[in-house]
This record gives sequence, C-alpha cells and structure tokens, in this order.
Amino acid sequence: MRIGVRADSGWTMQNNTSKPTRKHRHLRVPVLPDEEATIKQLAATTGLSVAAYLRNVGMGYPVRSILDHRRVEELVRINGDLGRLGGLLKLWLSNDARAAKFGASTIRALLSKIEDTQARMHEVMRTVVRPRQ
Repeated sequence: MRIGVRADSGWTMQNNTSKPTRKHRHLRVPVLPDEEATIKQLAATTGLSVAAYLRNVGMGYPVRSILDHRRVEELVRINGDLGRLGGLLKLWLSNDARAAKFGASTIRALLSKIEDTQARMHEVMRTVVRPRQ
C-alpha cells in the first residue's frame, strides 16, 4: 500500500514502512559512438555500471578507478623484483663468497634484467599517470 508520492524528491513510501524507495527517472543523453565507447570504458575501469558511473559523475561524486589499484599492485611487484635483482648485484659488487661463481656473462644478464624490469615499471607508471593516452 502506497502512502504518498513526493513529486519534488522522487521518493515514495511503500507498505507502511519508514524506509523510502527510490522512484527511478531515466534521462536520455545523445552521444556520439566514440563518446559512448569512452564512457563505457571509463565505467568499466571503475567497476560501475554505465548508469551508476554517469550518476556519480553528474552528481559530482568522486569516481575512483579500480584499474589504478591494479596498476599500483603491479608496480609493487615490479619494485620487489628490482629489489631482489639489486640485491644480487650488490652481492657480486661486495665480493661476497656466495657470488664468486657469478661470471661476467651472468652479471651482464642481471644488468639486462634490471633494465628490462625498469622499462616495465616505467611503462606501468605511464599508464597510471596518463591512462587515457
């Protein structure tokens, strides 16, 4: 049983409960095909539906990307890899007995791996800082 409808707020009361339910209104917004694709992609990066994403943006609520969190986790893993590789290099540079078996080719491979890992880290950082490019 409905008690009342307030046209100005869009809320209704149902079944004599004190909890209001939302009366949905739909807005039509014409967009170009490339704008539609961009909006869908941005909504997907936040983990929200297109409607929820547009509602949050339209109401001025902050919209946080889940993609950024994944990229940050990836950066943490890459940083750990760099730390381990740096530790091996330090071991060799300190003339530690455990690194005595490392030859020049092993050290060159290690340095190459460090460069590759740094390049991977820079690429991930670029996608986090400039995700739309």
